[in-house]
Amino acid sequence: MTLRMPHLGLVTTALVLLGAGMASAEETITIATVNNADVTRMQRLTGVFNKEHPDIHINWVVLEENLLRQRVTQDIATNGGQFDVVTIGNYEVPIWAKQGWLKPLDDLPASYDVNDLIPSVAASASYEDKLYGLPFYAESSITMYRTDLAKKAGVTIPEKPTWAEITAAAKAMNDPSAGVYGICLRGKPGWGINTSFLTSMTNSYGGRWFDMDWKPQFDSPEWKEALDKYLELMKNYGPPGAVGNEFNDNLALFETGKCAIWIDASVGASVITDPKEAKFAKDVGFARFPHKDGVDNYGSWLWAWTLSVPASSKHAQAAETFISWVTSKDYTDLVAREDGWGHAPPGTRQSLYANPEYRKSAPFADVTLDSIKAVDVKHPSVQDVPYLGTQWVGIPEFQGIGTAVGQVFSSALSGQITAEQALSQAQTLTEREMKRAGY
Repeated sequence: MTLRMPHLGLVTTALVLLGAGMASAEETITIATVNNADVTRMQRLTGVFNKEHPDIHINWVVLEENLLRQRVTQDIATNGGQFDVVTIGNYEVPIWAKQGWLKPLDDLPASYDVNDLIPSVAASASYEDKLYGLPFYAESSITMYRTDLAKKAGVTIPEKPTWAEITAAAKAMNDPSAGVYGICLRGKPGWGINTSFLTSMTNSYGGRWFDMDWKPQFDSPEWKEALDKYLELMKNYGPPGAVGNEFNDNLALFETGKCAIWIDASVGASVITDPKEAKFAKDVGFARFPHKDGVDNYGSWLWAWTLSVPASSKHAQAAETFISWVTSKDYTDLVAREDGWGHAPPGTRQSLYANPEYRKSAPFADVTLDSIKAVDVKHPSVQDVPYLGTQWVGIPEFQGIGTAVGQVFSSALSGQITAEQALSQAQTLTEREMKRAGY
C-alpha cells in the first residue's frame, strides 16, 4: 500500500503483520485545523492516541482562522483530497453535507455515547438527522470582565447587561495611561470574525440580515444603532490597532491585564481563569452577551468547531478513528488529568456540566451553558427571518458576502469611511450578490 503525504509525494510503507496472517498498513492522516489554545492542547495530547493506534500517523496543518477557511473550502469544493480531517463550524457542516462533500458519521462505537452530546450542538453538526461533524468544543458569546477594576471604578456589571451599562462600565474602567483599555472587541475583517460579532450585536438590538423576502436590512435603524455603538466603544475605549484584532489578540490583551471588558467566545474563559496563563485569573467575572434595553435577545451565538471527514479522503476510516477519540468522554477525562477540569473542551457534552469537579473548576460553566441553551437558530432575531443562523446566515453565499461586509465595517473602524457609508455599501453589495445568486 502507498502512503499519501501532502507536499512529500508518494512513499511506500511497510506492512505490519497482525495475528493469523492478517496485515494492516500504516497510514498518515492530514488534519487541517485552527490555531487556538484547545487545538495546541489537542496536538500535545495526541501522543496518547499514537500509543493506542501506532498504525495511524498525523500530519498537522494549523492555520489562522481566515486562512483555514480559505484553504479548506478550496480543497473540499474541488475534491482535492489534501485533507483527511477538516476543522469546520456548524455553519459549514449542513451546507457541505448537502453538497455531498462530507462523509456521514453514522458508524460510531457505542462507547462514543452520541446521546450525551448537547442536543442543540449535535443538531447543528447534522444534516437530515445524520452527524457529519463531531463537535470538538462549542461556544456561545459572553461578557468577561475584570472584577477588581470594576470595583475600583465603582461600577457593577449585572448578569444580563444592557449595552448602555457596558458603555458606562467601559468608560469608567478605561485608563490608557496605565495601559488598561475599557473594552476589547473583534475588529479584524472576516465573516467569522468582525462580521460574526456585529451580526450578534445587531441581533441583540432587534435587527436581522434579511427580511422575509430576502431583502438586506443594513438600511434599518437596528443596524445603524448597533454599528454606531460598536464604533463608539472601539474608538473611545478600545486598544490601539483594534482594526487588526481577532479572538487570539483580544485574549492576549485580557490575560495580560490590558483589557477591562472582553465580549467574545465563551471558550476563552478557561484561559483567562487559569493562574498559569492569566495575570489576573482570580479577578474575572462573567455575564451574558449584552442586549439593548427593551429587546429580549441577548445576541448569544452558537459556534461549534467540529471535526469532519471530507468525502475525498483516502484514509476515511483512520480519520474517523481519530476524531471519535479526540471528541470522546475519554479525551475530556485526559484533559482533566493533564491540565485540570477547567480546560476540558466545553459546550459539547451534557455529562461535563453534570460533573461537580468541572463546575467547581469552571466559574464560567453556568453562563456558557445558559447562553448555548438560549440559542434558537430558527429565530436568531426578534423579527422573522427566512434563514437559519445566529452570528452567521445559513446560506452558501454568506461566506463571501460576510467577508466583503466585514471589510466595509473594518474601513469604518479605521476611519476611512463613516458608519452611514459603511451601511450603504454593505446594503448595495449584499443586494447585488443576492440577486446574482437568484434570491
